[in-house]
Amino acid sequence: MYNCSDLKKGLKLMVDGEPHVIVAFDFTKPGKGQALYKCKLRNMITGSLFDRTYRSGESFEPASLEDRDMQYLYQDESGYVFMDQKSYEQVHLSEETLGDDKYFLIDNMDVKVLMFGERAIGITLPNFVNLKVTQTDPWVKGDTAAGNNKPATVETGYTLQVPSFVEEGDLIQIDTRTGAYNTRVKE
Repeated sequence: MYNCSDLKKGLKLMVDGEPHVIVAFDFTKPGKGQALYKCKLRNMITGSLFDRTYRSGESFEPASLEDRDMQYLYQDESGYVFMDQKSYEQVHLSEETLGDDKYFLIDNMDVKVLMFGERAIGITLPNFVNLKVTQTDPWVKGDTAAGNNKPATVETGYTLQVPSFVEEGDLIQIDTRTGAYNTRVKE
């Protein structure tokens, strides 16, 4: 069981029988009375967001979730298909469930699929992925007025800011936690 002092951003807990994750957290200690823990919670099944305030002394049940090692196979009309490496069982996740994580999926990529019972409710990506730049403006020598960064689109359709020396066809490393450019990768 968790208590109020365990609450923090990213903590997964059960609320009304469904798994939720804390997406924003604020602690308030008024002059008199109990401390208040204001949380913004996201339902991990439906994706709905809501605010809730807890008082010190309350306890919470940890979310009973399991990470399974799976491989991303492909996308079709039913969604994104992942396969369990041991049982060869396939699970489908919708585009809405994946959110921006869909931009970092590459065929045959190993990911962890978050399971609630027998239901897949999300994925955990590796911290970094390498993707090829498919479109960006060419760099012009002496062009410093626009700053050091420019927009670029990678092979999965994701657009991000990259340094001016990155060109089309370059392989770049992206941090999947922030969606930001990390470094250029030599092939």
